[in-house]
Amino acid sequence: MKSLSFFLVLLWCTTASAQLHKPVKWSYAAKKINKQEAVIYIKATIASGWYIYAMQANNGPTKTSFNFTTSKYYGLIGKTLQPKPAVKYDKYFKKNIAFFEREVTFKQKVKLLKNNAVISGILEFMTCNDKSCLPAEEIAFKIAVN
Repeated sequence: MKSLSFFLVLLWCTTASAQLHKPVKWSYAAKKINKQEAVIYIKATIASGWYIYAMQANNGPTKTSFNFTTSKYYGLIGKTLQPKPAVKYDKYFKKNIAFFEREVTFKQKVKLLKNNAVISGILEFMTCNDKSCLPAEEIAFKIAVN
């Protein structure tokens, strides 16, 4: 019985700790370039001391990625763009890893196929600091293009 109680307390503490740590806030915007095209902006604001990984495959931590929903209202033009990330050697993965601190804005150009398009999808990312990493997260998003 003691081991079951200990396990339940440990599980509760782990869950509570994960819920307290939300070091990344995401925001979204869209800007029409013309009647047929727009740019989608997906911004991560990252708490001091934390970072997220860049989009390139690095065979290590979970990279930031975007999976846009297929729609008759829009189509993607090219790939999602990111600014140049910082790079440092990671002693746990034993390799150079690309990452972002403080804030980063990703951009995706879209072709508008119908009026009132809503760009939607799921983003995935992993947040770490110098001591630990939080589990990778998936967040659904919707961005109206007016």
